Amino acid sequence: MTRLTKRELLVGSAALAGASIAMPAVLRAQAIVLRWADGQAMTHPSPQSAVKASAEVKAKTGGRIDIQTFPAGQLGSSRDMVESVASGALTMVTEGAALLGQFVPQISIIEAPYIWRDPAHMTRALKSPLMDELNKVLVEKRGLRVIGVTYYGVRHLTSGSKPINSVEDMKGFKLRVPEVDTFRAMAEAWGARPTPLNFSELYLALSQGAVDGQENPLPTIQSAKLAEVQKYLILTAHIITPRLVIVNDAAWSKLSEADRTLVRAAIDTASAWQDNEIVTQENGLAESLGKSGMTVIKPDLESFRKPVLASLPAKFESKWGKGLWQRIEAL
Repeated sequence: MTRLTKRELLVGSAALAGASIAMPAVLRAQAIVLRWADGQAMTHPSPQSAVKASAEVKAKTGGRIDIQTFPAGQLGSSRDMVESVASGALTMVTEGAALLGQFVPQISIIEAPYIWRDPAHMTRALKSPLMDELNKVLVEKRGLRVIGVTYYGVRHLTSGSKPINSVEDMKGFKLRVPEVDTFRAMAEAWGARPTPLNFSELYLALSQGAVDGQENPLPTIQSAKLAEVQKYLILTAHIITPRLVIVNDAAWSKLSEADRTLVRAAIDTASAWQDNEIVTQENGLAESLGKSGMTVIKPDLESFRKPVLASLPAKFESKWGKGLWQRIEAL
């Protein structure tokens, strides 16, 4: 059986997209294909919600709009997928805001450590004019548009080498972080050695001891089976993470207003299901992971918070814009 490389698949998709533009309007209206990628495994609620949205759209349009989903990083790393959406080779991707900061610096603030007091604060801010402002910059600079926001969860540490009870235990700790500058700065503020890795490489890196630990929400730790390669779960709650559904704005603009409304409504419905699923999982997963063999630790939270807030907001103020951190705090 012939297997296409990711590059060949993406190039081929771009060619097909170009071909669809040349089709007669009647035929084009009969078959609209939107390709939606996600780095998470199918056991995680994020790609499951994409499948739900796809099914709803397909049912309501009689198959006229076909959203094809590609979970588990099938189409490349997080950065690869975002770049593919920007170029038009992909239509959509679900990704963290911090990574998008590599393309539009301001937007990474919404996944900064300790920016949110609680999930309600995050939700309130992302439904405010702030999100419209950030979206406007994203469209103008990169041709990307946010059409959905989901709750990814509260991020915690895990360790395979030693228990972590306070930030003092982080000195020299090889911590896998996403390939994002704010995450690296957080790890450095803790005295750790940040090791950027794509998520798809994480399990192997942990199993081989290439890194000592990582940080992610509990549902991600569970779905990626990280308990198999990590001994300690440290409940640091250092970041409350939103994930964004990003679409290529040119492709989005080609849909009729009615179709855009229908697709966005399906994404909103599926995202609400995902948010509830994540909250439900979070409520019981620490206990479940403990029963599966992990040692659950409640560390000195202030020792983690203090060095990050002493350095990170000032360090990134020029990137985010003067006063934006304080504006978000006041919401």
